[in-house]
Amino acid sequence: MRNLLYIVAVILLIGWLLGFFAFSLGGLIHILLVIAVIALILAVIRGAASV
Repeated sequence: MRNLLYIVAVILLIGWLLGFFAFSLGGLIHILLVIAVIALILAVIRGAASV
């Protein structure tokens, strides 16, 4: 499950970067960034809790 969160976060960050530099979609880009950050935070918290 932890690897899946990292994969989702990386995909969302790549999508955010592509949108930011190529498409400039405004609000959608920021939503993707927020979701990616939340996924990374959850991965860190769950990783620390399992140790």
